[in-house]
Amino acid sequence: MAKQDIRALSREELREWFTEHGHPAFRANQVYDWLWNKSHIKFDEMSNLSKDLREELDQHFAINHIEVDQMQRSTDGTIKNAVRLHDGKIVESVLIPTEKRITACVSSQVGCSLDCDFCATASLKRMRNLNPDEIYDQVVAIKQEAEKYFDRPLTNIVMMGMGEPLLNYKNVIEALDKVTSPEGLGMAARRITLSTVGIPKLIKKLADDGVRFNLAVSLHSAIQSTRERIMPLASKNHLDELLESLQYWYKHTGRKVTFEFVVWRGVNDTPEEIQALVCFVKKVPSKVNIIQYNPIENGDYTQASQEKVDAYIQALDEVGVIAKVRQSRGQDIDAACGQLANKTELEAE
Repeated sequence: MAKQDIRALSREELREWFTEHGHPAFRANQVYDWLWNKSHIKFDEMSNLSKDLREELDQHFAINHIEVDQMQRSTDGTIKNAVRLHDGKIVESVLIPTEKRITACVSSQVGCSLDCDFCATASLKRMRNLNPDEIYDQVVAIKQEAEKYFDRPLTNIVMMGMGEPLLNYKNVIEALDKVTSPEGLGMAARRITLSTVGIPKLIKKLADDGVRFNLAVSLHSAIQSTRERIMPLASKNHLDELLESLQYWYKHTGRKVTFEFVVWRGVNDTPEEIQALVCFVKKVPSKVNIIQYNPIENGDYTQASQEKVDAYIQALDEVGVIAKVRQSRGQDIDAACGQLANKTELEAE
């Protein structure tokens, strides 16, 4: 029989196990600290436990940790990890260094089910959701790389890797709780951003659950027909519903929404598209990140001209909406936004 993953147990369940097996309940606190605060992945390393207890834990439990199967480094310093999970499946995560911060871009699913035309991850079928510990482990791996290769701490986390975080709601929330808890990694929630294509009922649930992290929405068009063409899930989530959910978010959290927006030639670079975005973002406190498009294999999209991007910036500025252009990093190793597709694994196969 396969051993149970000990990190699937809550602290209370750990206490129950220890008392049922004749050990003091406080041992659960010690093990929990080793697992989540110190991020250890071997029972042998839990030095405040007796050797007999460590062997007993090893007989009953496994620690299904990730392994960085391959690490690639970009000329701009970006690091991409091909992360092998306990069942052999691969996801990718990215360390993004800038002058002021080091950001971890973390995946939430193996593959993706959204079929967005412009994203390489959409070429992969969704195989399963990641467990909380698998999400947490990606953060730990990048935290260690930041300290090893840059001698700096990890400062920010973005849930913008492979998959749609809100379609793995429970596990993502549990993982981020571990990351922000003083009993876990102790990172500030305000330094974390969850990026979603926009699922209204789950955005409202985030607000109702009192999450303390930030919200970003991949918008890319404020015209329903355009958005449906490039993001098929939009046909199930009308822009009016999305807007109402974002207003709900702001009312309950007091935090602005960040809209992520790529401008493509011949897709959303018209005056009508610009005006539609201006009208949309005026209805909810927000800011706009215009993201450089990163080409993918067999893709039909191309970056719009700088003139078109500048027209967006100017139009938004005129109505008092902050808009910034975000330059992509890690393009040479397929680590930039929209490029994560387990390309290394596919080439090996």
